[in-house]
Amino acid sequence: NLELGRKIFQSERALCSECHSVDGSSKSVGPDLFAAGDKFSRADLIKSIIDPSSSIMTGYDTTVIETKDQKTFTGILKATNEKEITLSNLGNKITTILKSNIKKQYTNPVSLMPAGLHAKLELQEFTDLIAYLESLKQPQSEGLNRNGTPEKIEALSKQIKLLPFFGKNIDLEKPVWFGQHPVIDDTFVIVEKSRASISLLKKNKDGIEKKIPFVAIPDEVYVTNDEGLLGFAFHPDFSENRKYYLMYETKKENYRGMAISERIASEDFLKDSGKPTRKILEFEVATQFHHGGGIEFGPDGYLYIGMGDGGPQEDPLGHAQDLESFSGKILRIDINKKEDGKFYSIPKENPFNNHPNKKVLREIYVYGLRQPWRFSFDSANGDLWVGDVGQNRFEEVSIVRAGENHGWNVYEGFELFSTQYRKENSTFIPPIISFRRSHGVSITGGYVIRSKTKEKSSFEGVYICADYQSKKIWGLTQNNRKLRTIRQIGQCPDRIVAFGRDRSHNLYAIGYDKGTIYKLDFSEASFK
Repeated sequence: NLELGRKIFQSERALCSECHSVDGSSKSVGPDLFAAGDKFSRADLIKSIIDPSSSIMTGYDTTVIETKDQKTFTGILKATNEKEITLSNLGNKITTILKSNIKKQYTNPVSLMPAGLHAKLELQEFTDLIAYLESLKQPQSEGLNRNGTPEKIEALSKQIKLLPFFGKNIDLEKPVWFGQHPVIDDTFVIVEKSRASISLLKKNKDGIEKKIPFVAIPDEVYVTNDEGLLGFAFHPDFSENRKYYLMYETKKENYRGMAISERIASEDFLKDSGKPTRKILEFEVATQFHHGGGIEFGPDGYLYIGMGDGGPQEDPLGHAQDLESFSGKILRIDINKKEDGKFYSIPKENPFNNHPNKKVLREIYVYGLRQPWRFSFDSANGDLWVGDVGQNRFEEVSIVRAGENHGWNVYEGFELFSTQYRKENSTFIPPIISFRRSHGVSITGGYVIRSKTKEKSSFEGVYICADYQSKKIWGLTQNNRKLRTIRQIGQCPDRIVAFGRDRSHNLYAIGYDKGTIYKLDFSEASFK
């Protein structure tokens, strides 16, 4: 009974409405349950009530602060700035703590949501509550954005195949990057987030897999559920200078940072040289999530760095719209030159080099992003494709260009999100597509298919991406950054955290939970 379920949700006995809103306003301390029926399965909803600490949603971890005057505060991190931190607790009780008074700050793995709430309900009441949550669906889109926000996405009659490529008889823990070694044939590279390690992967003639340690830097990387070693890139001239680059979180006492570092491989390219890490760029971040989504070298030879808005949820301080902050941006730097005491220089072509405000960061290439999780360049024309993870309503895929503002947190998808940081005469560039919650909740950016052979398949020029949670794989085409065709082309057995590509431009999906690398087989599918 949905109506009885709604009343239970709002009752003082169940306490659900004390911490959760359902209208997309995110005004409560807990996750907004807008479109919960699209986002979560019945099993997920049941588990989240019975065992709330088993899977805490990103951004809603319990923060614990111990102060110098012997007080302890707990709550969800709602805002932070140079002077103070704001926590929200049950019943939306707000507490503000001066940073100068903080002795220790850490994350508690226990959810603020009390365990055992289901025990207060009869079985039928619990059933009605779950049914009500399942009934919360995202309303249909209205207006001009409908073409870019499809209600339905047709699936190909013949789906692509995902063939296990690595992970059958080797242990891969939370892999986040995979690609082919640029120098050594038949050798691949894997990055494991929580182990803060890089390894080489090989197969013998019988298909037996071998994992060879390359480097591990756990003492340099701060690891939590959302933090760790996130990004990796070989220098374009790796075969000559042996340089490669890493993106990871750091933490020292109450300082939480994001680092882009350079290391050097050994002369035989089989392992790290053992020389010290050189930090190219490091800066403070506000929370433990939305720090970044990868690093890539562009066709211009510059290093591009994807940075999330840094949190908290909804970007309350407007980091993504702030040109004096690295957060919510894609940065572009030249690591082959040094200037102004830095280990890099600013490319002359960067869009904000001549900005009249001297506090504007010249490293910024694009802004107005929430969490650009994986981006890549089209090898045919240099277009920069970005998958940007949304807040409550939409996931986005965009082609971004120098100096552009892609909207967050003024817009989410094609829809207005907030006017708090909207400035007069601002131009916002919409995405190619925004995925509704019925399709997915966490976009994983991929690659445009470009064959290196004369034979071209029906997938030539199709951009491949996926949703981390639903495991769906999509292919889409565009014209002048407007959606032409979108199809579901496959379904992965595991959650896809990233895609990889080899020297022949074959694509691979990186399975995060099972630690399996899948090769995408397009041979029996046709994109139409």
